[in-house]
Amino acid sequence: MSLPDFPVEGGCQCGAVRYRLMHSPLSVYNCHCKDCQRYSGAGWSMSMVVADHSFERISGHTVHYDRLADSGNFIRMNFCAHCRNWIWNDPPAPGIKIVRAGTLDDLDWAAPVGNIWTDSKASWVEMDVDLVNFTKGAADRTPLYKAWARSHQD
Repeated sequence: MSLPDFPVEGGCQCGAVRYRLMHSPLSVYNCHCKDCQRYSGAGWSMSMVVADHSFERISGHTVHYDRLADSGNFIRMNFCAHCRNWIWNDPPAPGIKIVRAGTLDDLDWAAPVGNIWTDSKASWVEMDVDLVNFTKGAADRTPLYKAWARSHQD
């Protein structure tokens, strides 16, 4: 699948918060943790690892919630102040944001290359063993980055 011409844009459900990605994400994956299941209302959520310098908030006000992760670290979760749509996380790892892929205006190009927290997946979820899969969180995201790069080689 080919990547779009960057920049691309996305935003919250009500349209108050808008953002722009200046470059391709470093990876796209599914997260099956219980928090993502609860926040998305589904079996998983889709995440994009984005370099800080590639993420530009265009408009809107956000509120945040600092969630204590299983790792013991706090993750800042950022939401639209109006509709409360979850848009991105600021993880403890420096230099990146984790953006909710479903907030993109065009999601067609963002096929996930892996899964994290597969130990928490719903029993009915069929896991593709050919993807990069982690039973817990990905402490080292390098395999996800490499899988994303391989999936977009011309």
